[in-house]
Amino acid sequence: MSCFEIVYATKNDCSDILSFINLLAEYENMSKDVVATEELLKEWIFEMKKAEVIFGLEDGKKVGFALFFHNFSTFLGRAGIYLEDLFVLPDFRGKGYGKALLKKLASIAVERDCGRLEWCCLDWNKPSIDFYLSLGARPLDDWTIYRLEGETLRQNATE
Repeated sequence: MSCFEIVYATKNDCSDILSFINLLAEYENMSKDVVATEELLKEWIFEMKKAEVIFGLEDGKKVGFALFFHNFSTFLGRAGIYLEDLFVLPDFRGKGYGKALLKKLASIAVERDCGRLEWCCLDWNKPSIDFYLSLGARPLDDWTIYRLEGETLRQNATE
């Protein structure tokens, strides 16, 4: 019987974090968008403490990860947790590891007295959507995400 545990990443895990990011990007057909490096991850996650990572381990092997950070709800008057990435290696899916990672994030949110745990999911990703719905998560159909990035971000910063 396999042993599953969840641990926080350390700065020595940056290569594994980047590996999971690249695998997720490949799954989402977004590999061309990944510009993260181990050095950037070390700086932003561990030195500047702008995000956190947990790993799911089966018998000591990293088989899944979740990257998250705090956001803030003015309506609730408290922080929340935003899940940026959740990924379980294909050979380890169906074992409850994704659910365990999400439950750990919910536990972290409750421990930290956060008001919510939220994330985005690509519209075409039916397996993930079905999984999230099975946990009782509800889609926010009345919200649209907007983004400024790259040159548009720089233009808006200087005008």
